[in-house]
Amino acid sequence: MSISALHSPQSRPLDALAIAVTIALCLTWGFNQVAIKLAIHDIPPLTQAASRSAIAAILVAAYARLRGIPLFKRDGTLLAGIAAGALFAIEFLLLYRGLMWTTATRTVLFLYTAPFLVVLGSRIFIPGDHFYRSQWIGLSISFVGIVIAFGLPTPAADPHQMLGDLMALGGGAAWAATTLVIKASSLRRISAEKTALYQLVVSAPLLAIGALLLGERIDAMPSALALGAFVYQAVWVVSVSFVIWFALVLRYSATRLSAFTFLTPLFGVAAGHLVLHEPLTPAFALAVAFVAVGLVLVNRPR
Repeated sequence: MSISALHSPQSRPLDALAIAVTIALCLTWGFNQVAIKLAIHDIPPLTQAASRSAIAAILVAAYARLRGIPLFKRDGTLLAGIAAGALFAIEFLLLYRGLMWTTATRTVLFLYTAPFLVVLGSRIFIPGDHFYRSQWIGLSISFVGIVIAFGLPTPAADPHQMLGDLMALGGGAAWAATTLVIKASSLRRISAEKTALYQLVVSAPLLAIGALLLGERIDAMPSALALGAFVYQAVWVVSVSFVIWFALVLRYSATRLSAFTFLTPLFGVAAGHLVLHEPLTPAFALAVAFVAVGLVLVNRPR
């Protein structure tokens, strides 16, 4: 491999700033899991997802217009943008529907096969961005940390649970495919704001249709706590953190970035302990150590 390939945006290693920003994003998404739990009794899950996509689309479009970022210029990205938006919607549709039939613990484990799928897909679609043996070992060690934190899933107890597991796995595949589409298609030539808007504008109606088909409805005015948790999701998580994430995907190695997402469920457990007073198991510290060691191996210079 040439030196230029090693340092191209397709495979650029994460510098200290990118690592710090990525960890901060994972922390944000960890608290997002708590925000969803706080709002879910008053605002059903797909209704949350559709509404926050619609609100975030307005906010991101307003920001782009204020900064003079072109959004409607013909640049050959329409089909890729629609594909990314559809995958974004499919991820949440599968996850929320799958949670009706399987446990949250099993969902996390099957969802976080996504980094492995990104690494495998990168060998085909992203030239120069692939893992070496030590990085594969690091990725596997990080996944073992997730297994330690959440437990190894037992065989599915009934066909419905197996279907829920498969839907969680499909959600992880859709998540990985979204990353690969952004990195390997014409979307890599446009701004992160326009990339985010494609996903928000396409996903909002698809998620709304899903909410209607599943019979979701809001029977009463949501509580102040639920509304606050929803605003956190719509304004900070979707409007800001997702745009920052897409900017990172465009500039750095998608495989290395995906490995860092193993931190998100651990931050979610810690946030649940701090906010919801959920218990922490003694294995949690060991799980954090495994994930940290794995990330060091993934990002260690060759």
